[in-house]
Amino acid sequence: MSTTGIEPASALEPGADRSVLSRRGVRVAIGAVVPVVLIVVWYLLTIPGDPIVPPYKFPSIESVFQSAVTLAERGELGQFVAISIQRVVLGFLAGALLGIACGGLIGLSRLWDTALSPSLGVVRAVPSLAWVPLLLVWFGMGEESKIILIAIGAFFPVFTTVSLALRHVDPHLVELGRSFGFGGLRLFFTVQLPAVLPALFSGLRLALVQAWLFLVAAELLGASMGLGFLLSRGQTTGRIDQILLAIILLAVLGKLTDSALALVQKWAIRRWG
Repeated sequence: MSTTGIEPASALEPGADRSVLSRRGVRVAIGAVVPVVLIVVWYLLTIPGDPIVPPYKFPSIESVFQSAVTLAERGELGQFVAISIQRVVLGFLAGALLGIACGGLIGLSRLWDTALSPSLGVVRAVPSLAWVPLLLVWFGMGEESKIILIAIGAFFPVFTTVSLALRHVDPHLVELGRSFGFGGLRLFFTVQLPAVLPALFSGLRLALVQAWLFLVAAELLGASMGLGFLLSRGQTTGRIDQILLAIILLAVLGKLTDSALALVQKWAIRRWG
Protein backbone atom coordinates (compact mmCIF):
# COMPACT_ATOMS: atom_id res chain seq x y z
CA MET A 1 0.00 0.00 0.00
CA SER A 2 1.24 3.52 -0.77
CA THR A 3 1.93 6.08 1.96
CA THR A 4 -1.10 8.06 0.86
CA GLY A 5 -3.40 5.13 1.66
CA ILE A 6 -4.45 4.78 -1.98
CA GLU A 7 -4.04 1.43 -3.75
CA PRO A 8 -1.78 1.39 -6.82
CA ALA A 9 -3.62 1.64 -10.13
CA SER A 10 -2.51 -1.88 -11.11
CA ALA A 11 -4.43 -3.34 -8.17
CA LEU A 12 -7.61 -1.76 -9.44
CA GLU A 13 -7.31 -2.92 -13.03
CA PRO A 14 -10.08 -5.21 -14.33
CA GLY A 15 -7.44 -7.76 -15.37
CA ALA A 16 -6.66 -8.48 -11.73
CA ASP A 17 -10.29 -9.35 -11.05
CA ARG A 18 -10.38 -11.57 -14.13
CA SER A 19 -7.28 -13.47 -13.03
CA VAL A 20 -8.84 -14.19 -9.64
CA LEU A 21 -12.18 -15.22 -11.15
CA SER A 22 -10.41 -17.51 -13.60
CA ARG A 23 -9.66 -19.87 -10.71
CA ARG A 24 -12.25 -22.61 -10.57
CA GLY A 25 -12.25 -22.83 -6.79
CA VAL A 26 -12.95 -19.11 -6.46
CA ARG A 27 -15.82 -19.28 -8.94
CA VAL A 28 -17.34 -22.28 -7.16
CA ALA A 29 -17.08 -20.53 -3.78
CA ILE A 30 -18.69 -17.34 -5.08
CA GLY A 31 -21.42 -19.29 -6.86
CA ALA A 32 -22.21 -21.17 -3.62
CA VAL A 33 -22.85 -18.00 -1.63
CA VAL A 34 -26.45 -17.43 -2.76
CA PRO A 35 -27.58 -21.08 -2.33
CA VAL A 36 -26.03 -21.21 1.15
CA VAL A 37 -27.71 -17.95 2.15
CA LEU A 38 -31.07 -19.23 0.87
CA ILE A 39 -30.70 -22.47 2.85
CA VAL A 40 -29.84 -20.52 6.01
CA VAL A 41 -32.84 -18.23 5.54
CA TRP A 42 -35.04 -21.27 4.90
CA TYR A 43 -33.83 -22.86 8.14
CA LEU A 44 -34.37 -19.67 10.14
CA LEU A 45 -37.91 -19.29 8.80
CA THR A 46 -38.82 -22.89 9.66
CA ILE A 47 -36.93 -23.61 12.89
CA PRO A 48 -38.47 -26.78 14.39
CA GLY A 49 -40.62 -25.97 17.41
CA ASP A 50 -40.69 -22.23 16.79
CA PRO A 51 -41.17 -21.55 13.06
CA ILE A 52 -41.68 -18.01 11.80
CA VAL A 53 -43.72 -19.32 8.85
CA PRO A 54 -46.37 -22.02 9.57
CA PRO A 55 -45.36 -25.51 8.31
CA TYR A 56 -48.53 -25.81 6.21
CA LYS A 57 -47.31 -22.82 4.17
CA PHE A 58 -43.56 -23.44 4.12
CA PRO A 59 -42.25 -26.79 5.38
CA SER A 60 -38.84 -27.22 7.00
CA ILE A 61 -35.74 -28.59 5.30
CA GLU A 62 -36.08 -31.72 7.43
CA SER A 63 -39.64 -32.40 6.28
CA VAL A 64 -38.71 -31.97 2.60
CA PHE A 65 -35.75 -34.32 3.07
CA GLN A 66 -37.97 -36.85 4.84
CA SER A 67 -40.47 -36.63 1.99
CA ALA A 68 -37.68 -37.44 -0.47
CA VAL A 69 -36.60 -40.43 1.64
CA THR A 70 -40.18 -41.73 1.85
CA LEU A 71 -40.75 -41.41 -1.90
CA ALA A 72 -37.40 -43.07 -2.59
CA GLU A 73 -38.24 -46.00 -0.30
CA ARG A 74 -41.52 -46.46 -2.15
CA GLY A 75 -39.64 -46.46 -5.45
CA GLU A 76 -41.48 -43.39 -6.75
CA LEU A 77 -38.75 -40.76 -6.59
CA GLY A 78 -36.26 -42.53 -8.86
CA GLN A 79 -39.05 -43.47 -11.26
CA PHE A 80 -40.38 -39.92 -11.45
CA VAL A 81 -36.90 -38.46 -12.02
CA ALA A 82 -36.02 -41.06 -14.68
CA ILE A 83 -39.24 -40.61 -16.66
CA SER A 84 -38.94 -36.80 -16.61
CA ILE A 85 -35.32 -36.92 -17.80
CA GLN A 86 -36.28 -39.36 -20.56
CA ARG A 87 -39.08 -37.10 -21.77
CA VAL A 88 -36.86 -34.03 -21.75
CA VAL A 89 -34.00 -35.75 -23.60
CA LEU A 90 -36.25 -37.21 -26.31
CA GLY A 91 -38.24 -34.01 -26.80
CA PHE A 92 -35.12 -31.85 -26.74
CA LEU A 93 -33.33 -33.98 -29.33
CA ALA A 94 -36.36 -34.06 -31.64
CA GLY A 95 -36.97 -30.32 -31.36
CA ALA A 96 -33.27 -29.42 -31.72
CA LEU A 97 -32.74 -31.55 -34.82
CA LEU A 98 -35.87 -30.16 -36.46
CA GLY A 99 -34.79 -26.65 -35.45
CA ILE A 100 -31.38 -27.12 -37.09
CA ALA A 101 -33.01 -28.45 -40.27
CA CYS A 102 -35.60 -25.66 -40.55
CA GLY A 103 -33.08 -23.03 -39.47
CA GLY A 104 -30.75 -24.21 -42.20
CA LEU A 105 -33.45 -24.05 -44.85
CA ILE A 106 -34.65 -20.59 -43.88
CA GLY A 107 -31.22 -19.16 -43.11
CA LEU A 108 -29.77 -20.19 -46.46
CA SER A 109 -32.75 -19.87 -48.82
CA ARG A 110 -34.87 -16.80 -49.49
CA LEU A 111 -37.55 -19.01 -51.00
CA TRP A 112 -37.92 -21.14 -47.84
CA ASP A 113 -37.68 -18.01 -45.70
CA THR A 114 -40.58 -16.43 -47.58
CA ALA A 115 -42.62 -19.63 -47.49
CA LEU A 116 -42.13 -20.73 -43.87
CA SER A 117 -41.19 -17.74 -41.71
CA PRO A 118 -44.69 -16.17 -41.48
CA SER A 119 -46.32 -19.46 -40.47
CA LEU A 120 -43.63 -20.35 -37.94
CA GLY A 121 -43.89 -16.87 -36.47
CA VAL A 122 -47.62 -17.45 -35.84
CA VAL A 123 -47.00 -20.88 -34.29
CA ARG A 124 -44.26 -19.48 -32.05
CA ALA A 125 -46.74 -17.00 -30.56
CA VAL A 126 -49.01 -19.80 -29.25
CA PRO A 127 -48.59 -20.25 -25.45
CA SER A 128 -47.32 -23.65 -24.34
CA LEU A 129 -50.44 -24.55 -22.33
CA ALA A 130 -52.61 -23.95 -25.40
CA TRP A 131 -51.08 -27.00 -27.07
CA VAL A 132 -51.86 -29.39 -24.22
CA PRO A 133 -55.60 -29.98 -24.83
CA LEU A 134 -55.08 -30.42 -28.57
CA LEU A 135 -52.21 -32.88 -28.13
CA LEU A 136 -54.21 -34.84 -25.56
CA VAL A 137 -57.11 -35.14 -28.01
CA TRP A 138 -54.85 -36.19 -30.87
CA PHE A 139 -52.41 -38.48 -29.03
CA GLY A 140 -54.10 -39.25 -25.72
CA MET A 141 -52.34 -39.47 -22.37
CA GLY A 142 -49.38 -41.46 -23.73
CA GLU A 143 -45.78 -40.41 -24.12
CA GLU A 144 -46.25 -39.05 -27.64
CA SER A 145 -48.21 -35.98 -26.54
CA LYS A 146 -45.66 -35.04 -23.87
CA ILE A 147 -42.61 -35.51 -26.08
CA ILE A 148 -44.21 -33.55 -28.94
CA LEU A 149 -45.01 -30.67 -26.57
CA ILE A 150 -41.42 -30.63 -25.28
CA ALA A 151 -40.14 -30.77 -28.87
CA ILE A 152 -42.25 -27.72 -29.73
CA GLY A 153 -40.65 -25.84 -26.84
CA ALA A 154 -37.12 -26.88 -27.87
CA PHE A 155 -37.63 -26.17 -31.56
CA PHE A 156 -37.96 -22.40 -31.66
CA PRO A 157 -34.78 -21.28 -29.80
CA VAL A 158 -32.65 -23.51 -32.05
CA PHE A 159 -34.51 -22.54 -35.21
CA THR A 160 -34.27 -18.82 -34.47
CA THR A 161 -30.58 -18.72 -33.55
CA VAL A 162 -29.46 -20.99 -36.42
CA SER A 163 -31.49 -19.22 -39.10
CA LEU A 164 -30.27 -15.77 -38.02
CA ALA A 165 -26.64 -16.84 -37.63
CA LEU A 166 -26.47 -18.55 -41.04
CA ARG A 167 -27.46 -15.33 -42.76
CA HIS A 168 -24.23 -13.73 -41.48
CA VAL A 169 -21.74 -16.46 -42.35
CA ASP A 170 -18.69 -15.01 -44.09
CA PRO A 171 -19.34 -15.48 -47.85
CA HIS A 172 -15.60 -15.85 -48.46
CA LEU A 173 -15.63 -18.90 -46.17
CA VAL A 174 -18.49 -20.40 -48.18
CA GLU A 175 -16.68 -19.73 -51.45
CA LEU A 176 -13.57 -21.39 -50.04
CA GLY A 177 -15.66 -24.47 -49.21
CA ARG A 178 -17.10 -24.55 -52.70
CA SER A 179 -13.61 -24.30 -54.16
CA PHE A 180 -12.84 -27.58 -52.42
CA GLY A 181 -15.84 -29.16 -54.13
CA PHE A 182 -18.24 -28.96 -51.18
CA GLY A 183 -21.91 -28.39 -51.92
CA GLY A 184 -25.37 -29.01 -50.53
CA LEU A 185 -25.45 -30.90 -47.23
CA ARG A 186 -21.69 -31.44 -47.24
CA LEU A 187 -21.11 -27.68 -47.45
CA PHE A 188 -23.70 -27.11 -44.72
CA PHE A 189 -22.23 -29.59 -42.23
CA THR A 190 -18.57 -28.97 -43.10
CA VAL A 191 -18.45 -25.18 -43.42
CA GLN A 192 -21.65 -23.31 -42.63
CA LEU A 193 -22.84 -25.06 -39.46
CA PRO A 194 -19.37 -25.10 -37.81
CA ALA A 195 -19.14 -21.37 -38.57
CA VAL A 196 -22.16 -20.69 -36.36
CA LEU A 197 -21.33 -23.08 -33.51
CA PRO A 198 -21.45 -20.42 -30.73
CA ALA A 199 -24.92 -19.30 -31.87
CA LEU A 200 -26.04 -22.90 -32.29
CA PHE A 201 -25.09 -23.83 -28.73
CA SER A 202 -26.68 -20.66 -27.39
CA GLY A 203 -29.88 -21.83 -29.03
CA LEU A 204 -29.43 -25.38 -27.75
CA ARG A 205 -29.00 -24.21 -24.16
CA LEU A 206 -32.07 -21.99 -24.42
CA ALA A 207 -33.91 -24.94 -25.96
CA LEU A 208 -32.95 -27.15 -23.02
CA VAL A 209 -34.41 -24.60 -20.60
CA GLN A 210 -37.58 -24.51 -22.69
CA ALA A 211 -37.70 -28.31 -22.69
CA TRP A 212 -37.83 -28.41 -18.89
CA LEU A 213 -40.49 -25.68 -18.83
CA PHE A 214 -42.65 -27.50 -21.35
CA LEU A 215 -42.12 -30.77 -19.46
CA VAL A 216 -43.79 -29.28 -16.41
CA ALA A 217 -46.68 -28.02 -18.54
CA ALA A 218 -47.14 -31.49 -20.05
CA GLU A 219 -46.92 -33.40 -16.77
CA LEU A 220 -49.09 -31.00 -14.81
CA LEU A 221 -52.08 -31.57 -17.07
CA GLY A 222 -51.69 -35.05 -18.44
CA ALA A 223 -49.40 -37.49 -16.61
CA SER A 224 -49.44 -40.16 -13.92
CA MET A 225 -45.66 -40.08 -13.38
CA GLY A 226 -42.89 -37.51 -13.40
CA LEU A 227 -41.86 -34.44 -11.44
CA GLY A 228 -44.67 -32.33 -12.90
CA PHE A 229 -47.11 -34.97 -11.72
CA LEU A 230 -45.48 -34.80 -8.26
CA LEU A 231 -46.14 -31.04 -8.27
CA SER A 232 -49.76 -31.57 -9.23
CA ARG A 233 -50.29 -34.35 -6.69
CA GLY A 234 -48.70 -32.25 -3.96
CA GLN A 235 -51.12 -29.41 -4.71
CA THR A 236 -54.12 -31.75 -4.70
CA THR A 237 -53.17 -33.43 -1.42
CA GLY A 238 -51.86 -30.29 0.29
CA ARG A 239 -48.32 -31.71 0.54
CA ILE A 240 -46.24 -28.54 0.30
CA ASP A 241 -43.15 -30.60 1.13
CA GLN A 242 -43.62 -32.60 -2.07
CA ILE A 243 -44.16 -29.41 -4.09
CA LEU A 244 -40.89 -27.94 -2.81
CA LEU A 245 -39.10 -31.25 -3.38
CA ALA A 246 -40.27 -31.33 -7.02
CA ILE A 247 -39.19 -27.70 -7.55
CA ILE A 248 -35.74 -28.38 -6.08
CA LEU A 249 -35.28 -31.49 -8.21
CA LEU A 250 -36.34 -29.65 -11.37
CA ALA A 251 -33.87 -26.85 -10.59
CA VAL A 252 -31.00 -29.28 -9.90
CA LEU A 253 -31.70 -31.43 -12.96
CA GLY A 254 -32.03 -28.36 -15.17
CA LYS A 255 -28.67 -27.06 -13.97
CA LEU A 256 -26.95 -30.45 -14.35
CA THR A 257 -28.19 -30.94 -17.90
CA ASP A 258 -27.18 -27.38 -18.83
CA SER A 259 -23.70 -27.99 -17.37
CA ALA A 260 -23.42 -31.21 -19.39
CA LEU A 261 -24.38 -29.33 -22.56
CA ALA A 262 -21.84 -26.62 -21.72
CA LEU A 263 -19.11 -29.30 -21.64
CA VAL A 264 -20.25 -30.55 -25.04
CA GLN A 265 -20.13 -26.96 -26.28
CA LYS A 266 -16.51 -26.50 -25.17
CA TRP A 267 -15.51 -29.77 -26.81
CA ALA A 268 -17.33 -28.98 -30.07
CA ILE A 269 -15.84 -25.49 -30.36
CA ARG A 270 -12.34 -26.88 -29.73
CA ARG A 271 -12.97 -29.56 -32.35
CA TRP A 272 -14.72 -27.55 -35.10
CA GLY A 273 -14.93 -23.92 -34.02
